[in-house]
Order: sequence, then C-alpha cells, then structure tokens
Amino acid sequence: MYKHILIPTDGSAASERAIATGIALAGALGARVTGFHAAPPAVPLVLGKQLAKAYMSRDEREKAIEQAAARYLGVIERAAAKAGVACETMLVTSDFPADAILEAARSRKCDLVVMASHGRHGLAAMLLGSETQKVLTLAKIPVLVHR
Repeated sequence: MYKHILIPTDGSAASERAIATGIALAGALGARVTGFHAAPPAVPLVLGKQLAKAYMSRDEREKAIEQAAARYLGVIERAAAKAGVACETMLVTSDFPADAILEAARSRKCDLVVMASHGRHGLAAMLLGSETQKVLTLAKIPVLVHR
C-alpha cells in the first residue's frame, strides 16, 4: 500500500503522537519514513528601528535552530530505529511550512503524509489558519491527520 511516509514535526507533543502513529503504520506496512522539519530563517527579530531585547546573532540563531531541529528529528530517528523502520531526516529553512512539507513529499516521492492537527476550531482556525489545513487542501497524495 504505502511505501514512503513523510512525517513532519514541529517538536510539539501533538507531533510526537503523530510520529508514533506514523512509525507504527510504516512498521505494519513495511514502509520507510522521512522525518521532516521546516525551521524558520535565522534572522533577528526587528521591532521598528530597534532590535528586540532578546537579540541573538545570526550564528547563535542558526545554532539554536539546528539544535532544536536535531531534537525534533531525533524523536523520529529513535522511534524508527526501535521499530526497525528505515528512516532518513530532512531539515529545510522556510517561512512557509506547509509549502515546504508539500515540496518535501514531492521531491522525496512520498505516497503518504502523517502529521498532527493542533485542533484549532471555529474563528481561531479561520483567522489563524493551519499548516495542516493547508497541506490537506493542496496535497496531491493522501494525508493522515493525527489529532
């Protein structure tokens, strides 16, 4: 059925639950997985003409992003190793996570995306949008949303 599953993560508890589901599904199907994280660009936050008080240099920000991504993707790597599932990981820099997820699925020839829903409802969902909703709307492959 499915041979290559993309599992995006943002490091949240909801993502960790989706990871467990995606790895279990991959194990049951004999599929491989690609763990994916879209990190924000390493630019300082600028407020007007002043830098924010918690300013980090570009190098510090890049290092912090890489460390966070390693933690997030490490969860997928460890779960896959424990389950005996083939796994690779992918880190990209993007201001648009949904677009990055879709491009990763296309470029890696994934046939399923397993991702978390953060459960926004009503007006909050309409105003804030959702990366999951964007992926669901634009994906050309099936998307399994773990709530």
